[in-house]
Parts: sequence; C-alpha cells; structure tokens
Amino acid sequence: MDAKRSLVRNWIMKARRDLLTAKKLARGKDRYLDTAIYHCQQLAEKVVKGWLVYHDVSFEKTHDLRLPVTLAAEIEPRFNAWLDVAEQITPYATAYRYPGEELEPTEEEYLQAFNEASKFYEFVCSLLPMELSAP
Repeated sequence: MDAKRSLVRNWIMKARRDLLTAKKLARGKDRYLDTAIYHCQQLAEKVVKGWLVYHDVSFEKTHDLRLPVTLAAEIEPRFNAWLDVAEQITPYATAYRYPGEELEPTEEEYLQAFNEASKFYEFVCSLLPMELSAP
C-alpha cells in the first residue's frame, strides 16, 4: 500500500476507534458522556479529513467540522447534506472538556451526537475504496 493510501487508512482507523470509544464510554455503570460526546466530534472530524487526504485536498488544523465538510462538498456535493450535522457536532470538541456550567451532556444529547456522527462515518466510508475503510 502506498504512503497516501496508508495515511488515509490510518485516518479512518483512528475515526473508527473514536466511534468505538464513544460507544464504550457511554455504557455501563460508570458512564462518561462528556468524554464520549467529545469522541463523537473526533470521529466525524477524522473520517472527513481522511477522505480529504484521499482526494489530495489540503486542510487547516481545526475542530470546526464545517470547514472540512465544505471542502469535501466542493468535490462531492452530497457532503452539503451534512453541513447541519457538522454544525451540531462541532461544539463537542470543547463543550464539556473543561469545567463550566454544564459538566456533562444529557443522554439524549449524547445519543443524538453519536447517531449523527455514526451515520456520517458510514456515509464517508461508503465513498472510499473498501480496503481503506474496512475495519
């Protein structure tokens, strides 16, 4: 596998690990929804950045999902349908990472973020060759 394909696969693998981590942290007696929702944002960010690498599109270091999704939409217009999701999930990069008024999301807020991020992950992976996106 050439260097670019290997890098893309690594982005997707890291995104998948964020997906599995979010799921694991939200289960059981000791749940950490604040950390789990952060991983929802991370999985969405990493999967779209992996897709951009595959298409040789440069991107800034940012946690604002709208920027990489907008770049992706310039090549694949179906990404436009995900701009609202990107806007919803972006704040979770920092929202519960530091002490503030709200220390943890509600279960409903986490589940919505997880479901949307998971669907986005599946969408992006469906646009990549199977050998790059398969676990």
